[in-house]
Amino acid sequence: MLISDFLKLFLTGRKLLNMTNQNIKLFESKKVRSHWDAEKEIWYFSIIDVVEILTNSINPRDYWFKMKVRVKTEDGLELSTICRQLKLQATDGKMRETDVADTEILLRIIQSIPSPKAEPFKQWLAKEKAEVIKN
Repeated sequence: MLISDFLKLFLTGRKLLNMTNQNIKLFESKKVRSHWDAEKEIWYFSIIDVVEILTNSINPRDYWFKMKVRVKTEDGLELSTICRQLKLQATDGKMRETDVADTEILLRIIQSIPSPKAEPFKQWLAKEKAEVIKN
């Protein structure tokens, strides 16, 4: 990472996890782990983090698992096939495989979650995408 990139991240208030393309973004003071794919020039966001924010679930992994089953049954869409897994830093500090989605896929997932926070989260996501385009 170039020093100018590091400064840009620092000055925009982002907390840098390490010198890779991973960082933590904040939505209403809640952490959303993310990964920047420089080759494709897109952000990937942790689905578990988003589910936790939108549902206030005690076990967002379980909610996500049940949601994948429900969506497959109702819509015939297998969410696992349109998401990817990347190693992101877990709360214990270890790098663990985590389901992630780009902005487009994440918006589709959010539509399946009944939450009053869905609309504000979509607006936040649009701002994040606009920053990428602007930079």
